[in-house]
Amino acid sequence: MIKKRLIIYFYALRANQWIKNLAVFTAIIFSGKLFNRLVFINTLNAFFVFCLLSSASYLLNDIIDYPYDKKHPIKKNRPIASGKISLAEASFMAFILIIISLVISLFFSTNFFLLSLVFILLHFFYSFYFKKYPVIDIFTISFSFMIRALAGEVVSGYHIPIWLILTIFFGSLFMASVKRHAELVSSGKEARLSLYRYNEHFLDFLTYTFATMTIIAYSFYTYFEKPPLIETWLSQYFSHSFSGFEGRKWLMMTIPLVVYGISRYAQLLYEKYEGEIPEKIVTTDKPLIITVFLWGAIVIGLIYVF
Repeated sequence: MIKKRLIIYFYALRANQWIKNLAVFTAIIFSGKLFNRLVFINTLNAFFVFCLLSSASYLLNDIIDYPYDKKHPIKKNRPIASGKISLAEASFMAFILIIISLVISLFFSTNFFLLSLVFILLHFFYSFYFKKYPVIDIFTISFSFMIRALAGEVVSGYHIPIWLILTIFFGSLFMASVKRHAELVSSGKEARLSLYRYNEHFLDFLTYTFATMTIIAYSFYTYFEKPPLIETWLSQYFSHSFSGFEGRKWLMMTIPLVVYGISRYAQLLYEKYEGEIPEKIVTTDKPLIITVFLWGAIVIGLIYVF
């Protein structure tokens, strides 16, 4: 009985969506500090704080969306919509998670606390107001990803290049547009209030625009920003063997993988309408998983090995 109850809480907290909080690691990955033990632990702790904040925001959102989720073919099975967790119980859980998260964030720094507070307030206003308005709703989602990335910058002390920030911004707008398109096609305008102001053509336009801007921003990052120089025997070998090796823009070789990843994500939307559950796409589609793995392996190799 206890195990079954814990599983229900697990689904209510949407732990499967904690993957979004990996944006916190952006600063240390691209600054070459991923394997710095102290910096990594600080960032990992910040990641868990944002996991708690994210779960609190999802609980809050499900409480507010309770009447709509009951009519949704998929969302009606969520713990709150199905009645497995009462509204009072969910409200108490959200309150406790917010208090714990904000108290812990104070032990990092004032700036991290402020970012954590802005993050939960952004989700609060999103749940009550912003998600009712088209375009504003997806921009709010994108800003939440940027806050995650900036939180990682604050706790680590390492800067995130502006083109990388813009890549996160446009990439999250692309994924949010895809999600809205999938919701509109699969569930109709009744799925959420903002969908009454969206239509397929407009969402197609947003999807194309943000996909293009993501590719451009990432391409500019790989061209204008030099990866940090980390001395290894392999990097020394290539530097001595090939003139100007360290000055070449090797990160640009990952651009085709980013283009394919975005294209594959869009393909799944238009062929299978799976964009409504982005975390499922990222963790179950084999071509996309392989693409992400190759991209990560090349980026880690170029920054930390070569």
